[in-house]
Amino acid sequence: MSIVFVPKKLRGKAKINQETIQRLLDENDQLVRCITEYMQKGRAVECVQYQQILHRNIVYLATIADASPDSGAPATDAASHETSAPTAASAPAAT
Repeated sequence: MSIVFVPKKLRGKAKINQETIQRLLDENDQLVRCITEYMQKGRAVECVQYQQILHRNIVYLATIADASPDSGAPATDAASHETSAPTAASAPAAT
């Protein structure tokens, strides 16, 4: 069961810290792997339940990100005008 699922009586009382966020990210990674595996096997029905959990986790993480104060420095104009094409060093390896 997803760590995001919390009974209504306990909602809003969870302490959000880096460990919780990392657990969610790890869980999301596993969910994506399961979804991919089931899709490759042609078992789309099983994918739906995992996609729903993944969606809930992503929305939860987005809510946390929106609610948290900005901890980083704002992007400069120079950084926002750089090209978005990945360089050879940062491009993902082909599989």
